[in-house]
Amino acid sequence: MSRVGNDVWPEPFVEDLALLVAIDASHSLGRLAAAQALALIFQVCSTWQAVSHSDMLWQNLTRRIWNRHELLRQTWREEYIYWHQTANNFLHHRYTYNTLHFVPQNNVDALSDHHLAAGFSNGSVQLFFLPRRLHLSTYHPHHRDRLGRFSRAVSGIILSDVQLVFASLDGDIHVVVIGDAAPPRRAHLGDVVNDGALVDFTGSDQWWVGLYAGVPGRAFHIWNRETEELVFVGGELTDPEALMGWHLLTELTEIVGRIRVTTRETAVACTSLQLMVIDLQNQGIIIRAQPSRRGIIVASFDAYNETLVAVDTRGMANVRRADNLEERSRFTVRGANQRGVVGCVNGGYGFMWLGNVVRVWDIENGNYLYSFGERTGDVNAIIADERYVVACSSDATIHLWDFGAQ
Repeated sequence: MSRVGNDVWPEPFVEDLALLVAIDASHSLGRLAAAQALALIFQVCSTWQAVSHSDMLWQNLTRRIWNRHELLRQTWREEYIYWHQTANNFLHHRYTYNTLHFVPQNNVDALSDHHLAAGFSNGSVQLFFLPRRLHLSTYHPHHRDRLGRFSRAVSGIILSDVQLVFASLDGDIHVVVIGDAAPPRRAHLGDVVNDGALVDFTGSDQWWVGLYAGVPGRAFHIWNRETEELVFVGGELTDPEALMGWHLLTELTEIVGRIRVTTRETAVACTSLQLMVIDLQNQGIIIRAQPSRRGIIVASFDAYNETLVAVDTRGMANVRRADNLEERSRFTVRGANQRGVVGCVNGGYGFMWLGNVVRVWDIENGNYLYSFGERTGDVNAIIADERYVVACSSDATIHLWDFGAQ
C-alpha cells in the first residue's frame, strides 16, 4: 500500500475495522479464527500494525469474542491471548486432571473464575478455591420443617468470586458472601405447597430465575437480583411434569427441567417435551417455544452465553441460538437413546458424558473432536466454562479438568 494510502486510514478507523473483521471471522469460522483475521489486518502496513498496540482494541476484542469483562492479566492483549490459547487447548485435548473427594451425593455445580461450588442432596454446598484446589467452606441451609426427604436438596447455584446464591427443591434461597464468616442468609422462604418444587435455579448480574414443577401456571419465578424482590410468577412449561415435580421431594427421579440465563436478558428452559425462551425484562413474555417430536433428554441440555445444546431421544444433538432457537449445527451422540447422557457446553465446545467418558464436539460445525475420562464412573452432573470441565460422579468424586493456558 502506498504512503498516500496509509494517510487516509486514521487509527480509530483501522481499530474499528480490525474489530469488525475479527468478530465476523469468529461468527463465521469460530472464535479461534479471529486471531488469523487480525494477523492479516496487522500485516497490511506499518500504520495498521501499530493498531495492534492499542489496549482498547484488545479490550473490545476480549469482551466481544471471549465474553470476558474482567482484566486478570497485565494487559488486555495478554488477556485475549490467554483465552485464545485456552480455547486451543480444548480443541487439541490438552489439560491437567485432578479429583476432589466428598461423602455427600452430588447434585449440582457452579463455576466462577476462581471458585467451584458443589451442591448436594443433603442441602449442603461445598466451596473450593480452584487455583490451589483447596476446599474453603461448607454451607448449610436454615433448618425448618421439610416436606419430603429430598426437599433440602440443592437445585441450583449462582456463583461469582464474591457471592454464592443457592436454592433448594423446597424453594428456599440462601445468599453467602464469599470470605465472610457469617452463615448463609435466607433471602427467600419457599412455599412448596403453592409453588411446587424448585427444580432448577440460575441467574445473572441482574436476575435470579427459578423453574418450578408441581403447580400449574407457576413454572417461572423471576427475582430482581439487587433488591431480591420477586417480580414475576407464571408460565405453563412444566405443567405436564407436575407429578414428577412432587416426586422429586421424596425420591431421586429423572431431571424434570433445566433453565439457563443467556447474555441477551433472556432465559431458555427445557423439559422433555419442549424448549422455551422467555424475556426477563418484560415479565416473562414467551419469545419462542419449540415442541420436540422425539423428546429431549433433559440431562443433556445446557446453554452458555448465546448458544444452547440439547440431545433428543434418538441421539441427535442440536446446537441452537439461545435467543430464538435457530439451529447453528448438529451432531450425533451414539448411545444417547439409552438416556444415560449428561451434557454441558461452553463458548466453543459441547461435552457429553456417556459410557464412562466425556465426548467433545466443536459446536461451530458439529465435528467430533475426541473423548476424555479418567474412569469417572457414573456421572450425575457436569459443567464447563471457558477453562474448566467439572463432573460429579455417583461415588462422591469431583473430577476437574483444567484446560487453562500455561
